[in-house]
Amino acid sequence: MLNDLNYKRRAQVLRALGHPSRLAMVEALLQGEKCVCDLHDLVGSDMSTVSKHLSVLRNAGLVDDRKEGLKVYYRLRVPCVAKFFECVDEVLGMGSGQR
Repeated sequence: MLNDLNYKRRAQVLRALGHPSRLAMVEALLQGEKCVCDLHDLVGSDMSTVSKHLSVLRNAGLVDDRKEGLKVYYRLRVPCVAKFFECVDEVLGMGSGQR
């Protein structure tokens, strides 16, 4: 049985995944590292909103970042999140080929 702290940490991860833009970013990062500009183009939000979403994902432990010159690149820390997406798709009756 987990203790309260572990449940709170799980809830933080689930909350981090609880926004369509963050879900799109995580799914894009399943394909590999992306710069913030790529993620900005993907979700179409202003840069400050994209940065806030990435901060939520980073604070939950889902992504890491690195700077290269003036660009910041993000990568997924936990590719196992793809299994979670598959599980959610099953719940929605979407199967793996119908995203």
